[in-house]
Amino acid sequence: MGIHKILAAALILSTLGVSGCTMGSKEDNDPLIGVNRVVYDVNDTLDKALIKPVAKVYSKVTPKGVRMGVTNFFDNVGYLNVIANDLLQGKFRQAGHDTGRFLLNSTVGFGGLFDVAGYSGMVKNDEDFGQTLGKWGFGEGAYLVLPIRGPNSLRDAPDLATSWLLNPLTYVSSGVTIPLAILSGVNERANYLEATRIRDEAALDPYSFTREAYRQNREYKIYDGNPPNMDLEYIEEPEGVLKVY
Repeated sequence: MGIHKILAAALILSTLGVSGCTMGSKEDNDPLIGVNRVVYDVNDTLDKALIKPVAKVYSKVTPKGVRMGVTNFFDNVGYLNVIANDLLQGKFRQAGHDTGRFLLNSTVGFGGLFDVAGYSGMVKNDEDFGQTLGKWGFGEGAYLVLPIRGPNSLRDAPDLATSWLLNPLTYVSSGVTIPLAILSGVNERANYLEATRIRDEAALDPYSFTREAYRQNREYKIYDGNPPNMDLEYIEEPEGVLKVY
């Protein structure tokens, strides 16, 4: 899960006044806090020095419709991971729905550039191997901040492997996948320029804010919007604003 999607989630949580409420300051689940803060600072420095400026230029020169098409494409190409985890969680009807969604967008939607399924009213679901492990009863484990990737945990980290293995682009030549990976990262960063700006202005400690938002968002996802220990009503994710998975 990219850090910018977590920051977008953090903004939603903060506006509701729940950031850090039920899971707040669980330092005992952050035993690597010293290393995590160093990695966080390195990520932040890299973002401010390179990724963010590039994303700003990209956002200015690329029409919004094109950026949305790029977002749709990468969402769709990674959707096999969603379907696989539907099955692993026993959500067979949802797996059928998501398979239909994937096939429709991959064909009529020209490889996913157009979210034809979404226009047709087919809901897009969010499932990954971290959520599957959570469903199976695995605890969060230690909180991790990964280079470039950002917030993560011992439970969620294995999804890096499953999402990579189930992504069709993995099996294309590196001459294609590397430029596409760069495009995906820059496009995603551009989508959350405003979210990160507000976060940076509002949060006293961006590291803690991001960590608690990540934890709450993961619990929210694992319990399909109804976590047992979070007094939070279901939030409909604004299209193109919050897409956390």
